[in-house]
Amino acid sequence: MSASLQCSTLRKEFFRGQTVIYKLEQQRFTNRYLIVDNPDIRPLLAFPEVIGFDCYTALLQATADTLPALMPESGSGFDIFTILRGGLNYPLEEAARRSGIPVRYMHFVSCERIIQNKEILGLDVRYQKITPSPDRIIAIGDILATGDTLRRCLEHLVMEFETFGGSIRRIILFTIGGTRAIDLFEELTPRIRERFPDFEGFDCCFYEGIFTVYTDKGVSGINTPDIDFGWKGGIVAPELRTFFCEHPDALLEKCIIYDGGARRYEIPLHIEEVLEYWEGILSRADIIDRDALICEKLGYKVPLDYDSWLQATCLTGLGDLRALWYLEHNMSSRLPDLRTLALRRIQSINQLKYRYEDK
Repeated sequence: MSASLQCSTLRKEFFRGQTVIYKLEQQRFTNRYLIVDNPDIRPLLAFPEVIGFDCYTALLQATADTLPALMPESGSGFDIFTILRGGLNYPLEEAARRSGIPVRYMHFVSCERIIQNKEILGLDVRYQKITPSPDRIIAIGDILATGDTLRRCLEHLVMEFETFGGSIRRIILFTIGGTRAIDLFEELTPRIRERFPDFEGFDCCFYEGIFTVYTDKGVSGINTPDIDFGWKGGIVAPELRTFFCEHPDALLEKCIIYDGGARRYEIPLHIEEVLEYWEGILSRADIIDRDALICEKLGYKVPLDYDSWLQATCLTGLGDLRALWYLEHNMSSRLPDLRTLALRRIQSINQLKYRYEDK
């Protein structure tokens, strides 16, 4: 379990339509951390075949259902702060319109990697449009893995607001992201309050779960550290866990989500990344421990008794989940050998690739 989530409890907060919102409770938290579940999002996190505009629309209904619960009073609005390019996948403006919430200002920055000799040396804000004003609520959508880009952009936003006479009351983040968001926001909150004493903190809304990033190449030997998402040490909504049990092939994908920008804006590059992974699985099928790989993807070592499984998944207090526990513990029997699975996935991705090849 990630240090950010130790001693945490997940509680069902409210429903709106098909959207379920869970709240992560822990005594030390300064900010509010929510997990947002909706049927539209689950295929995005399970199938790399979900590409293009569907990546945007998958998040729309859940975002529109959640936003009204985050507004301090009826009729209040917020600013949108977009971090190019991944932030463009998040439908904040359209969700606000559906929810009847006015958007006051649209800010954006382009945060680019500084690369020399194929090494990332830092991040640089190259282009921006920021219009500071007093007492603003800021809404952001972005993928968050290590949190380095978001940290750099938030520090820049705060500096601009302070320099030009604005102030920030609250920051809302919608993210397909990981546990490092919690450490980042708990660290930044007191620092922002030094600049803006009335700053209330962060509302961080994780779509479907609070994931972790790989720290090594994983059981397969081909995962990418600090980029690929997984379940181990995180908290995943029971609805998403059930969805993966119903689509067991998806469990052994490279990670919970491939690069979000490439999936919408550079689809051929995304397809090549997916193919590279499954071709790697195929070439290593005889040396990868299949059962260990399944346990790595589930986030715990099978078997576990029911109570231990609840503790390992942080799903205590959410009712009777024995059916889900049983499905997960029988996942191995429902998956083929790695060679068969890899060949099946390569065939599927090649069919998708054909549609995006230059004719």
